[in-house]
Amino acid sequence: MKDGFLKVAAATPAIRVADCPYNAEKVRDLAREAADKGVEVIVFPELCLTGYTCGDLFREKSLLLGAEQALAWLLEQTAELPLLLLVGLPVAVDADLYNCAAVLCEGRLLGLVPKQYLPNYSEFYEARHFTPGPAYREISLCGQTVPLGTDLLFACENEPDLIIGCEICEDLWVAEPPSTRLAQAGAVLLCNLSASDETIGKAAYRQQLVAGQSGRLVAGYIYADAGKGESSTDLVFAGHDLVAENGAILAESQLFDTGITAAHVDIQRLLQERRRMSTWRNEKWDTVRRIPFVLPQAEEGDWQREIAPLPFVPQNGQDLSQRCRMILTMQAQGLAKRLAHTRGRSAVLGLSGGLDSTLALLVTAEAFDQLGLPREGILAVSMPCFGTTGRTKSNAAMLAERMHVSFKEIPIGQAVQVHFADIGHDPDVHDVTYENSQARERTQVLMDLANQAGGLVIGTGDLSELALGWATYNGDHMSMYAVNASIPKTLVRHLVRYVAVNSQDDCLKETLFDILDTPVSPELLPPVDGKIAQKTEDLVGPYELHDFFLYYMLRFNFTPGKIYRMALHAFEGEYEEAVIKKWLQTFYRRFFAQQFKRSCLPDGPKVGSVTLSPRGDWRMPSDASATLWLKEIETL
Repeated sequence: MKDGFLKVAAATPAIRVADCPYNAEKVRDLAREAADKGVEVIVFPELCLTGYTCGDLFREKSLLLGAEQALAWLLEQTAELPLLLLVGLPVAVDADLYNCAAVLCEGRLLGLVPKQYLPNYSEFYEARHFTPGPAYREISLCGQTVPLGTDLLFACENEPDLIIGCEICEDLWVAEPPSTRLAQAGAVLLCNLSASDETIGKAAYRQQLVAGQSGRLVAGYIYADAGKGESSTDLVFAGHDLVAENGAILAESQLFDTGITAAHVDIQRLLQERRRMSTWRNEKWDTVRRIPFVLPQAEEGDWQREIAPLPFVPQNGQDLSQRCRMILTMQAQGLAKRLAHTRGRSAVLGLSGGLDSTLALLVTAEAFDQLGLPREGILAVSMPCFGTTGRTKSNAAMLAERMHVSFKEIPIGQAVQVHFADIGHDPDVHDVTYENSQARERTQVLMDLANQAGGLVIGTGDLSELALGWATYNGDHMSMYAVNASIPKTLVRHLVRYVAVNSQDDCLKETLFDILDTPVSPELLPPVDGKIAQKTEDLVGPYELHDFFLYYMLRFNFTPGKIYRMALHAFEGEYEEAVIKKWLQTFYRRFFAQQFKRSCLPDGPKVGSVTLSPRGDWRMPSDASATLWLKEIETL
């Protein structure tokens, strides 16, 4: 288990009803295949050593003895495999018969977890054969003294974060599943050995059930389902295997298939999420017993977890459209509330012809529409200076025209030159003073225009710029309401594209697409041959990388090393290792150094799970040291 990623699998073997030796061989074969693929925990279906559909054969001593012998053989056959197995079988103890999950590791039978809720309705008649599991007892099985009970947790000694709980099929379908208590007692990975027959519509419900339970419990959940070989006398079994994590399905088998369904579950991520949630409480259950085990070190197999390179952007087109519509509405609602509260009927914003100011204008227009205010109350201001190109200048004017807002062009070059003379700055020295003087002059113009109109200055800066400190302090850093403050740059682009695609105005559509094609730039340095000379991503790095770093640092508090290795998977073939490492260093260096700008941010609406508001999600001292983080990156 590296970086908290545990490779797990649900497996459905093709069995024969009541043929225990055959079934054990099939389990052994899939366990070997899983081990070869780097799987560390594998779960098999309910009663898979006998078959779930044995009926009254469960009363036969020959079958029960055969199941025990098959388990003993399986313990021997899997002793050298570097994984933990959970296998289903019936276990007779005195006058009771239990439907159990046997937990095996390195030839040791760690424990037996009996089923608690026995369905005895419709096609099910388990109470005819089985007894609900006891809280705890010790028995002798396969020559070993074994704990049997519903209160068992399996705690990994060499991977302390890994604690495993188990329930069986119907246990999940009841009002209070045992997995709830197991998770509260510390289980972060839950396993379900199931024999859920297939009926129309049941697969979708089963998927929702597994995903929902993993989400409620902030846990990984492995669901292994019986399939091919079970008796078809009255039922059909589809082998619907699922691996879920915190509400999301990571892997799912095809119905009526057999084999292994594997995925990497992020144990660290789950624990970080539990620690973040002040409502999560680990309960001290006196009855829960922790069974220690050592997880053998497995060979690293194929990577089986999708890591999206753009975590802020849904990959599904329909989901993305819905997300964009929702975000635009939320941004506009936030601004509309602020306008209504201040009784404002006007808004002022700087319109550069770039992505951020374009999005701010689109949001402001929607807020005015929601309030029934005329769009003429929106004043979009173009303030060309030394670095402004004809392309961005004309796009700003055209955008204002097509959006039916008021527009004013105020060249600020002369005012900045006067300022240079006042402070004794050589205008031929294109340093930070040269650049920031322009940004601060623009902000002064906007603030004074807002005073004249009795309105608000709408901030245009986005979340990615705030993270990197890519804003001029008391320049574009400041506004009266910052509508883009929780929108990362990678998402800004999609929001503008969404409006462009859905626009009925061909001229507006064309303008928006040209803005999308324009390189991201503050345009503070003179253009070269009429083209933008200053490209932001050449200076601070690709925004898709920085947004990736930002998401996993803020949302899950991952270490730089883990984020780096995840980025290698997410951007494989796109960026070399050295490039990712370089920009990761830049990200952490700038993030720590620029916190002082975030400590005094204007108000703005939170629309996602990651934001840097000093009043909300992120409180950080402005003089915190980045040494620990940067040292870790140096060792990568």
